[in-house]
Amino acid sequence: MFTDKANTIFQDVIKKYHIINTVDQPFTNIYDKSTHLLEHLLYRKCWIDTVQWHYEDIIRDPQIDPVAALTLKRKIDASNQDRTDMVEYIDSYFLEQYKNVTPKSDATINTESPAWGVDRLSILALKVYHMEEEATRTDASDTHKAACQIKFDILLEQRVDLSTAIDTLLTDIQNGDKYMKVYKQMKMYNDDELNPVLRNQK
Repeated sequence: MFTDKANTIFQDVIKKYHIINTVDQPFTNIYDKSTHLLEHLLYRKCWIDTVQWHYEDIIRDPQIDPVAALTLKRKIDASNQDRTDMVEYIDSYFLEQYKNVTPKSDATINTESPAWGVDRLSILALKVYHMEEEATRTDASDTHKAACQIKFDILLEQRVDLSTAIDTLLTDIQNGDKYMKVYKQMKMYNDDELNPVLRNQK
């Protein structure tokens, strides 16, 4: 199943990040784009999500320097754009994979594209990793660990459900029961023609 591969890659990425455990560490994709494109995209996608997860932790420091906070906010904005771009690259991969499938006359469209499901799965991998950390943290109270264990178990169940839904969607697309229709994100706040603040500074 596709999500078996995706979940394994996501777990590998998160473990790799936490060896050094800093947002400034260099990134190296272990999958060659020309020979393992899907794996390459999934690895990159989860790395972006993992770095951003830790950006979000840092910026919530109540003692953070305002100038540093603004710099970090710009990095988060750029990361969000990278994340969106990667989703579109992954959807482009699936569109290419299923380009020769003719949808059935009663085929329906899904509420989200496969890659946006993958986006949720990548974030869920991070939730699982960090909730397990909290459930087993030696300096935490028993009450805290018990509460986090309950959440951890729910997250594992959620990962099974989401993985099943993504694999089912891909099977339905392959069989012509559903069809893909991908809309570009058309974000406006980064565009100096669409964001009035940026446009007025030109």
